[in-house]
Amino acid sequence: MHLAGIVLIAGDRARQWRVARREIARRGIVSFADALAFRVYSQMRLAKQASAWSRSELERLRARYPVALDRIPTLRVADPNDPRAQAFIAALAPDLIIARCKFILKPAVFELARHGTYALHPGICPEYRNAHGCFWALAQRDLNRVGMTLLRIDRGVDTGPVLLQATVPFDEVRESHHVIQGRVVFENLDRIENALLAVARGQSVEWIDTAGRISSVWGQPRLTSYLRWKLAAHRDRRRLSRHAAVS
Repeated sequence: MHLAGIVLIAGDRARQWRVARREIARRGIVSFADALAFRVYSQMRLAKQASAWSRSELERLRARYPVALDRIPTLRVADPNDPRAQAFIAALAPDLIIARCKFILKPAVFELARHGTYALHPGICPEYRNAHGCFWALAQRDLNRVGMTLLRIDRGVDTGPVLLQATVPFDEVRESHHVIQGRVVFENLDRIENALLAVARGQSVEWIDTAGRISSVWGQPRLTSYLRWKLAAHRDRRRLSRHAAVS
C-alpha cells in the first residue's frame, strides 16, 4: 500500500456542544451527567494508563512502519466534510480511504475512493454501533463481542457491508476500555491489511452476513456502567480463581 495523503481533523468545540445536546435529547439530563462524571473520572484515573499504552503502541508501529509522515501531503480541517477536504481527496484519486473519525461522512466524500471508504470500528457491528462499542460490550458482559469491525461506509451509521470482525485476548480487570478498544484494532492490522488488499486487487471477498442480527446504537460511556462492569469483572475473576482452586 502507498499512503497518498492524510486529512487531520482538528478539535471543534462547536461539535462537542452538538454532541452534548444530542446526548441530553436522547438520554436525558441524568444520563448526560453520568456520562460527564465518567469523563472526569477517566481523566483522573484512566488517562495515565491509556497514555502509557498509546506511547508504547506508537513506538511499535513506528518501528514496523518507518514512514516519514512529514513528507505525506496533509490537510488539517475541523470537519472532514469540508469542501477543502473533498477537493484534497479528489486530487489524490485514492483507491481506498480509511476513516478513523467520529464524523458521519457525506457521500461526496466517502464515494471518492475507487474501491470505497472503510471504517475501523472499535466494536462488533451491528450489535454495538457508534464510537464506544467495546465499552458497551464489556459493560453488558457480552464478552464474545468485544472486538472490531472493518466495514465499508454507506449512508447509515456503521451500517455498511462488513468485511472483517476480529478480537484479541484481553484482561478486563487490569485494562481500561481505552486500551482494549485500541488493541482490538492495532493487533489485527495484518488481517485488516489482507482484507483491504483483496478488495483493492479485485479478488473474491467473503463479506460477513449480518442479516437478522440485532442492531443497536449506543451512547457515551457512563460512570455507573463503568463501575458495574469493573465490579462484575472482579467478581467473575474471583469466581474463576475459586473454581480453579477447587478443581
